[in-house]
Amino acid sequence: MYPAIRRAACRPSVRVVPFPTTAPALPTEALLAVLAGALLHAGWNTALKAGGGSASDAVLVVAGSAFIALLLLPVVPAPSLASAPYLCVTAVLHVAYFRLLAAAYREGAMSHAYPLMRGTPPLLVALCSGVLLGEGLSAGAWMGTLLVCGGILGLTLLGRRSAPSGSWRGTACALANALVIAAYTVVDGIGVRLSGSAAGYTLWGFLLLSVPMVGGSLLSDARGFLSHARRRWMVALAGGAASIASYGLALWAMTLAPIAVVAALRETSILFAMALAALVLKERVGPVRLASGAVIVLGAASLRLAA
Repeated sequence: MYPAIRRAACRPSVRVVPFPTTAPALPTEALLAVLAGALLHAGWNTALKAGGGSASDAVLVVAGSAFIALLLLPVVPAPSLASAPYLCVTAVLHVAYFRLLAAAYREGAMSHAYPLMRGTPPLLVALCSGVLLGEGLSAGAWMGTLLVCGGILGLTLLGRRSAPSGSWRGTACALANALVIAAYTVVDGIGVRLSGSAAGYTLWGFLLLSVPMVGGSLLSDARGFLSHARRRWMVALAGGAASIASYGLALWAMTLAPIAVVAALRETSILFAMALAALVLKERVGPVRLASGAVIVLGAASLRLAA
């Protein structure tokens, strides 16, 4: 962790995090953590897709993560009070994320909306990281970010050629969600650095998110939700555990490396998603997808080698 940030995390009264002006290279442990998190993220999303991908299953994953958080919070160091405002803000942003996600898929094709939502945020984070975070990316880091985002956004063109992209509302929802993702990435990056406990910050974040998500499902249809939970409780626990581990690893990596670099590298989850889709869901991975994957791999390599 940056020394200045470690000192800041111990002082609840700190208002501004003194980030370094020049970002260091991506440490090996941060690289491995983000890639492991990306694999977990792709894994639980593939499992949801294989099970039908219902909105109720997504809420179950949030409920499962909250249950696991309650079990682990007593044995995990508590985050500093300085990070409490960031936890509250990110809970609100994540609720907006889930609502916009559902709207984007309802109004447009997933093959069009998903790359927009995942490929645009790292660019937005990189563009604002110098001003908001004081983290100036090197030329190599910029190249890696552009390659990763370009490879992902290239899949949008594939989706438009192979299937209709849907209405302009779907595109608008996807781009709006990209802004939300970029926002909670920056908020969580600052918050976890101030917290002094990446694990504690992660667990509290999932617990706070579960209040509006699970509470809303119970208020709208308690009997139906509980019946679904009894049938799919393994989805809740497995998905919740994978979700916590995936995001927790990314947040921990943000205490070791620039937030923009971690944000870009985390989106390599789409590579694992394509591989799992081919192996588990038996979906066809054509030459354009393979070319996009190669570009993303080159971007990840550039991020690792960037000084």
